[in-house]
Amino acid sequence: MKVIIVDDEPGAIKLIASYLSHYSDFELVNTFRNGLKALEFLNTHEVDVVFLDINMPHLNGLSLAKMISPHTSIVFTTAYSEHAVESYSVEAIDYLLKPISLERFSKTATKLINQSVNLKQGVYDQEKIRETIFVKSGLEIHQVIINDIEYLKKDGNYMHYFTGDKKIMVRQNIAEAMSLLTSDFIQVQKSYLVNFTKIDSIKSNFVVINGSQIPIGVQFKDGLFNKMKF
Repeated sequence: MKVIIVDDEPGAIKLIASYLSHYSDFELVNTFRNGLKALEFLNTHEVDVVFLDINMPHLNGLSLAKMISPHTSIVFTTAYSEHAVESYSVEAIDYLLKPISLERFSKTATKLINQSVNLKQGVYDQEKIRETIFVKSGLEIHQVIINDIEYLKKDGNYMHYFTGDKKIMVRQNIAEAMSLLTSDFIQVQKSYLVNFTKIDSIKSNFVVINGSQIPIGVQFKDGLFNKMKF
């Protein structure tokens, strides 16, 4: 995460910078003793976190915070606890009261790191949910969201895609179907592929997905249980 420190006290900047150096997740890209200079920098550079003093000349921290991108996390630093309530009106992620101890700073650092991880995971999940494939059924071409597919059943030269609300018949074999799908899909029987994330339960000889019982072939049991880490 790219970080800047904005504080009119050189000692405070030095202390926060030393704390940040303990964490590989943070990259200190600049420091400022003036809110106006910091704003000028933020207008042309993307930053993930701003450690921001509240009491500064020319442009105080609360005013500057209202001009910063909502995608940037703000951590207020101040010697005055009475500003805490007002600081939360601009959705600051934390409020550090000076003098700042390493123990207290570490809690803020953990909060920032967890937030970054959650945001990245959320983006990944959304991309995964939206990922689609195109399959041809007769004269029609269907766009199918991969995450909506519950399972596939081979019937002769055709594959049936079951998405919960509909079934799409496509002329293809198991290998061709697997080449289009993600690693969430696993073969459980010579004629069946299932979306591992859609399995409701597993019984002795079949898996259950949305009420449907899908048989498990003897030669595919080990692969299924290995994926389950059993």
